[in-house]
Amino acid sequence: MSEIIFPTYFLSHGGGPWPFMMEQNGGRYDKLQASLQDIPRQLGATPRAILAVTAHWEGPEFLISSNPQPPMVYDYSGFPAHTYEVQYRAPGAPALAERVAKLLAEAGLGAALDEQRGFDHGTFSALYPMYPQAQVPVVQLSLKHGYDPLTHVQAGRALAALRAEGVLIVGSGLSYHNLRQFGAAGGAASQQFDAWLRQSMALAPDERLARLLAWDLAPAARQAHPREDHLLPLMVALGAAEQETAAVVYHEDDFFGALAVSSFRFGQPAAL
Repeated sequence: MSEIIFPTYFLSHGGGPWPFMMEQNGGRYDKLQASLQDIPRQLGATPRAILAVTAHWEGPEFLISSNPQPPMVYDYSGFPAHTYEVQYRAPGAPALAERVAKLLAEAGLGAALDEQRGFDHGTFSALYPMYPQAQVPVVQLSLKHGYDPLTHVQAGRALAALRAEGVLIVGSGLSYHNLRQFGAAGGAASQQFDAWLRQSMALAPDERLARLLAWDLAPAARQAHPREDHLLPLMVALGAAEQETAAVVYHEDDFFGALAVSSFRFGQPAAL
């Protein structure tokens, strides 16, 4: 058992391999980078491992990466050639993967290990600014087909015990994810949905949960998330710290010129 119970995070992870293109980004990602770089300070200690719930992986049941040396998954297109050669050499953690599978199974949630899965950009683009030396072992958790919000909250509840075992639980998605309206065309919808989301985070735990389970009734919900894969990692992070307060750890209103995006922390870290 760890003396520190880590908070959980939902991180808006940005687009593609952005941390490896900072010179080309023209300052677009400076705020996001700074917010991610600050997380190790907030934690006050280095995690034993990270469990990354990634929006870029899903299966008929929850899948857990168990490769001791995970490869890379370049799940993007149209980026510079060097971004298809970047490496994030964090080790895997097979014992943690088995622990995750056991906790999910005990909660009545189907789960399976995947020995082949590598790090997708939802994982390495979020973690590289936090731990550029890739010294912290990482296990990835997929979403489950059907996108049921309660099922993903239940997964978080099942995994909450890991927080006292030195594991940092990170949900990696994006608070606005409509690639057909990414920029000025999505500005109004992103502002409406993000305002609702931040308001919801400030509510008492039971009311917060009720609103998030019915997220598709929020203003501009389906304009912000035509497909909710990038929102569901939030449900897992919330479920693992369900009774704890939320804080905004990153927000800007002019991402790509017009979009409102946010990241959240659940629970109070030791360093604050």
